[in-house]
Amino acid sequence: MMNVRLTRTLVLAALVLFLAGCSGESRDRALTFVTLQDGLVRAALPGILLLGLNCGVLGTLLIARRMTMLGDTLSHAVLPGIAGGFLWTMTKNPVALLAGALLTGILSSLVAGWIMNGTKLKPDAAQSVVLTVFFAAGILLIKLLPDGNKAGIDRFLYGQAAALDAGETVMLAVAAGATLLTVGLGYRGFLLMSFDPGFGRSAGLPVRGFHLLQMFLTTLAVVVSMQAVGVILVAGLLVIPGATAWLFSGRLHRVLVLAAIFGMAAGLAGAFLSYAGDGMAMGPTLVLCAGIMFAGAFLLSPRYGMARRFVSGWLDRRRIQREDALKSVYRLLERRDFREAAFLPDDAGQDRGMMESLARHGLAESLSAGTWKLTGRGFRHASRVVRNHRLWELYLTRRAGYAEDHVHDDAEEMEHLLAEENIAHLMGVLGHPVADPHGRRIPTEADTMEDLASRHE
Repeated sequence: MMNVRLTRTLVLAALVLFLAGCSGESRDRALTFVTLQDGLVRAALPGILLLGLNCGVLGTLLIARRMTMLGDTLSHAVLPGIAGGFLWTMTKNPVALLAGALLTGILSSLVAGWIMNGTKLKPDAAQSVVLTVFFAAGILLIKLLPDGNKAGIDRFLYGQAAALDAGETVMLAVAAGATLLTVGLGYRGFLLMSFDPGFGRSAGLPVRGFHLLQMFLTTLAVVVSMQAVGVILVAGLLVIPGATAWLFSGRLHRVLVLAAIFGMAAGLAGAFLSYAGDGMAMGPTLVLCAGIMFAGAFLLSPRYGMARRFVSGWLDRRRIQREDALKSVYRLLERRDFREAAFLPDDAGQDRGMMESLARHGLAESLSAGTWKLTGRGFRHASRVVRNHRLWELYLTRRAGYAEDHVHDDAEEMEHLLAEENIAHLMGVLGHPVADPHGRRIPTEADTMEDLASRHE
């Protein structure tokens, strides 16, 4: 829900900034688009939304099966079918063009499958072969077209989403409806085929049938989408919304919904910018908007975003620095037999900045004359860090055969990583030891300064 609210806020903010920064003519066109006053917008927008939805859902399944190259293969492989449709009828008959594109698209997926199954080539190599050969065949066939018929090929190469008519919107609706119905009814089958096809076969799932069904739906999506974004760019629309969605979740059903939303959002944003910009090609603009959305998710996603990882890494480094400081203080107190709680930061090898950081986290407090002491919480935390260090040193010497003078560096890293369940396991394996390999006592969380001081009396 928070992601939806954030997305809505960002979209509204971007719209306000665009309207504030654009010229008067562009502002008028933007307002015309938003209010749907233009008949061309009302005619093209449903088809663009259906296009984004369909490609987003099917692209998610391709990514789940690590078959993203197939989308690129299909988008290029339909070109000879388009040229063949021209040569067959010697007219720009849309039925012939789409039939030819669908035929060569299905043929290319079958050929790629035969190559992969009949050779030791990896999928990307096999699909690259099919892509280049079919695309080259399409270019050669275009050269055979009469000059008068070549003009219409640009629409299929680069797209012309603003010119979508009712018939093309119906085809997009049929393709999207077939995808949603098929994926909805066969969701468990697609889930198994994507993540555990071996188990699916053993459970009686017709994996081959699901594969062919997915290839048909993907080919159909490419064919009906190429008039909007072109055969070159449709692969981007197949991959980018799904890739963006995978950055937000690892559950397939959620990713499918998010990919559909991102695909439609990219279509809506691309249509808006293209219309308001008056001259910006809609196909490239649409794919570019999808790319910007991916870049935003890559930076800000709560799951895999770079910003989150940067902040998380920075917080982990600061935590480790605090724990190292606590360990240094503990060792200082240990050398004094825990008889005196107050200490000077320099005696523990720390500076005032680190002590203030410990104080902000409730781990230390300032006394008079520049002295400090650990709080009860700080002493317990320090005891845990030292316990982890010494317990791991003992484990390495007893179980891994390390020499006693070769365990310190490993323990320096592991002391910050061991969870309580790991400690419980180590204590059980090692027989609840009380001293490390060097004879130093292994602390417990129940230790207090008074108890430890009394041990040395």
